Amino acid sequence: MKTRRLISAVALLTVAIAFSLAGCGKSSQKAAKVPTEPVKIAISSWTGFAPLHIAAQKGFFEKQGVKVDLQVIQRVTDRRSALAANRIQGFASTVDTHVMTVAAGIPVVQVLALDDSYGGDGVVAKKAFKSLKDLKGKKVALETGGGASYFWFQYLLKQQGMKLSDVNVQNMSAGDAGAAFVAGKIDAAVTWEPWLSKAKATTFGQVLVSSTDTPGIIVDTLAFRKDFVTQYPDAVRGITQAWFDALDYAKTNPDDANAIMAKAMDQSVPDFVASLSTVKFYGRPENADYFGTADKPGKLYQISEECANLWLEEKLIDQKPVIADLINGSFIK
Repeated sequence: MKTRRLISAVALLTVAIAFSLAGCGKSSQKAAKVPTEPVKIAISSWTGFAPLHIAAQKGFFEKQGVKVDLQVIQRVTDRRSALAANRIQGFASTVDTHVMTVAAGIPVVQVLALDDSYGGDGVVAKKAFKSLKDLKGKKVALETGGGASYFWFQYLLKQQGMKLSDVNVQNMSAGDAGAAFVAGKIDAAVTWEPWLSKAKATTFGQVLVSSTDTPGIIVDTLAFRKDFVTQYPDAVRGITQAWFDALDYAKTNPDDANAIMAKAMDQSVPDFVASLSTVKFYGRPENADYFGTADKPGKLYQISEECANLWLEEKLIDQKPVIADLINGSFIK
């Protein structure tokens, strides 16, 4: 009897140890899906990215089980280079930028839509011009090296049955374009705030078209290296959920949220609050609509496709990427 009891006790102990080891294995496997080091995400000082600072300051990333290091890198080319060198794991930018990044041989995956330009971008022109068609043959300042302004303006022209060659393009950065228009040196410019307001303040200028007229076209998304998404899906999911937590916090605690975001943007609270009217943040419903489903892809697929076609046509990329490979909407659920 003692022998049988001893055997039974050993058996039970063995089973207990086995379950314990199995449990440890699962915990290790779970932990392996979130890196021990902070996830480095690059952003610029753009209002649309500001809620990420709320997530960092209020501990929403940690609440979701992931450490995040937000790095401010203003130039998108520098963000792309940092991603290629694996100095960062993800960065925020417009859809067209991520398409170009993939086409440059740097696999990234868009996992979250952040914001939509809502009047922050526009075409300013002399008051004599009533529509884009009136700009035929006129001097239009535009940054032509790719980017949101370049894609958006060509998108606008296409809607009017026009081509870029229909206007006399003056290659300038968006800021220089706005300044040149306000100085009266050109007929029109593709630019953004504060130059839209400055153009309206002149005696001769107007905003001919703004991004409020084209929802879903100039959208910023958060993208990560494809290998990072594959290795650490829980980290990606935690970061997307922390974004939603930040937006919820901004709705229920606007004063504190605006103070956090204004400080991060190096602006006064009143100036920052004024800038909020030029963007629309994408929460859960907007993301679900923008990404769509496998059976019914959302507008993100359409815009990514159009960006790829344009960059290929303009010879800014050598080959068209597979659009489905750079979009993953599973983390927003």
